[in-house]
Amino acid sequence: MARRVGVGIVAAAMASTASHAQTIPPPRPPPVRPSEQAGPGTPAVIPSAPASAKLPAIEPIIPDTEFDAAIPKIAPADDPELNRPLESIEAFERNIAAAKEAAAPEAAQTGGQSRAPDLPGTAPIIDAELAKPLPPLDSFNVTPTEFVDAEVDNRTVEVGYAMQVNGLSEADALSGGGIASHFNDLSALRQGKGHAANLAQLSSRVSEDAALLKKLLAAEGWFDAQVATRIDRTAGQPLAVVLDAAPGKRFAYSGITVAAEPTVPAGLIRDTLALKVGQPVVTATVLAAEARTALTLPENGYPFARIGARDILLDRDTGGADYTLPVTIGPRGRYGELVSQGKQAFGADHLAVLARFKPGQIYDSRQVDDLRQALIATGLFRTIAVEPQQTGAADPDGTEKVTLMVTQDAGPPRVLAATAGYGTGEGPRVQGSWTHSNLFPPEGALIITGVAGTLEQGASVAMRRSNAGRRDRTFELMAQLLHSDYDAYSAYTGRLSARVSYDSTPLWQKRLSYAYGVQLLGTDESVYDAAQAQRVRRTYAIAGLTGQVGMDTTDSLLDPTRGFRLTVLAEPEGSVRGKFSPYARLRIDGSTYLNVGGDFVLAARARLGTIQGAALNDLAPSRRFYAGGGGSVRGFAYQQLGPRDPNNDPTGGRSLNEASLEARYRFGDYGLVAFADIGQSYQGTMPRFTDLRAGVGLGVRIYTSFGPMRVDLATPLARKADESRINVYVSIGQAF
Repeated sequence: MARRVGVGIVAAAMASTASHAQTIPPPRPPPVRPSEQAGPGTPAVIPSAPASAKLPAIEPIIPDTEFDAAIPKIAPADDPELNRPLESIEAFERNIAAAKEAAAPEAAQTGGQSRAPDLPGTAPIIDAELAKPLPPLDSFNVTPTEFVDAEVDNRTVEVGYAMQVNGLSEADALSGGGIASHFNDLSALRQGKGHAANLAQLSSRVSEDAALLKKLLAAEGWFDAQVATRIDRTAGQPLAVVLDAAPGKRFAYSGITVAAEPTVPAGLIRDTLALKVGQPVVTATVLAAEARTALTLPENGYPFARIGARDILLDRDTGGADYTLPVTIGPRGRYGELVSQGKQAFGADHLAVLARFKPGQIYDSRQVDDLRQALIATGLFRTIAVEPQQTGAADPDGTEKVTLMVTQDAGPPRVLAATAGYGTGEGPRVQGSWTHSNLFPPEGALIITGVAGTLEQGASVAMRRSNAGRRDRTFELMAQLLHSDYDAYSAYTGRLSARVSYDSTPLWQKRLSYAYGVQLLGTDESVYDAAQAQRVRRTYAIAGLTGQVGMDTTDSLLDPTRGFRLTVLAEPEGSVRGKFSPYARLRIDGSTYLNVGGDFVLAARARLGTIQGAALNDLAPSRRFYAGGGGSVRGFAYQQLGPRDPNNDPTGGRSLNEASLEARYRFGDYGLVAFADIGQSYQGTMPRFTDLRAGVGLGVRIYTSFGPMRVDLATPLARKADESRINVYVSIGQAF
């Protein structure tokens, strides 16, 4: 109705104007399309009607007689000005100029105050404030106005309060205690610890906590929960903040629907989702179920599956919730070809060596993730990505071949590294290396290593190919020169060796590992000669094979807490010093780990060694068994346990036994260790388990991303006069 009245009034005014002016407006020009607009700098051309065109007659919307009758009549006597003729424009402009000239002298007399020009028939207006200069910004007063009323205390006076939450016990019990616990952790009132700067801050905290409580209740299925708040005042007491919760009805699933095409195996999505009718609608459960489904589908051959937006329809009368999850499963896939692109460190043929799957197998995202991690472990890339791509190539069973696109971004291949350690009797030891990790692609590294210490100095050059024909298999050639200067012997040794190993890695800890190889040694060493009753130097040429087999059931390569390890090492060798002396070095190492609760672990190890087939004097001192030191029996210096010559220097032995027990406790990134070690080496070929020496001590562990750093302090039991009271060992990794 109002819209109609408005349109009628406008139309009447238009008709009246047309009637009095007796003119007809020209027709509007037609609209100009963007393509017809004039270019820049070109005047627009508006087409007009031809001269011969006859304009149509326009009739008034309201007749003049009706319009005149609606206008109230004004008699000339009521306002004589209505009949006075208007002055001409020339006369109006002369009057304005005269008014300005008259105002100029007055402005000079008033000190430059501004005066508005006088219009004819009006009194002069003088506004002194307009002429005043504005105050400078630095003197402008920005202090807010303070009002004296009862609200001032609410904004300035600190208040104390106590907090109480009612009506939450039943809901909290049904949710397993999570609501109250989470509320206490996140509550603004709890974090305020009973103090607020003013009532406004307290009121804000109350509002925040009320909203928080409703969210927590909704997350556990109480979607209609209400929370009432109040602040009670008691004279002489802190304010009492009360939150009264009314959880209402808890919603449960009344129906669960998965909108998806059939899968193989059937019911894969529904079984993985694991939501049940009658189960409360808990946010964490829903999110976990959907995340589990999103992971399970690619693990079972659906790399392009997508989880849609869930829909939960609540029935407030019955408390039921109808849950619907749309899922686009996409085609079921099998591995196709591996394709590589980008700045490559190696080609697709070596990618197939690293992959633990073969073309034609059903797609499993866990195997793809494993390939990605193996590529990262090579250390050759800045970034690496492995993504499935659809091909549309269908197999007879309805599956589709999936191409894996590997996008490489090779990083700098050269690496500098260094390690350092210290042990009583060994002194400090530093080892540095330079590595070109891909000098002989794929993954063929050149490694140059130097060792500097008080007892050892040396250098080595090695060529190592990682993942050589098989994942985690390593082939290594090495040439080494080493000078050793121990109490037991001093030696200048050259070594050539070749070794193939299949070892555990931090990415893939293997239950079974092995190594085998060959080595040639030429060494000039000092040795005690009983016939001459003094130390003499002898030269040995040694050739030998090496073989090792290991079993590992522990839960961690660097810091195990359960399981066991067993390693057997066999080294058949032959020594040439005037005559050929064959012999075999055998050693067995075992360790076990037991988590006895929380972060407390008991660890134990044992070692047995024997050399069969040669007399002690026919063995080079560097190939004998010694006990004592940070990796052996702590509490004693390096190689200080075992047989000794008349000069009280160690001579080494042909057999060995050792054992250790540790109690490890970890708290965060730190740990404490109490340990006891025992052991001895013997001249005979079999350990006698007599004359055992023991050491005890305490250690500190600092856990890092690459393993624990350890500092151990130990003391020997039944210490002898020439033995140190305290021995210190610093290194990386657990003792065993």
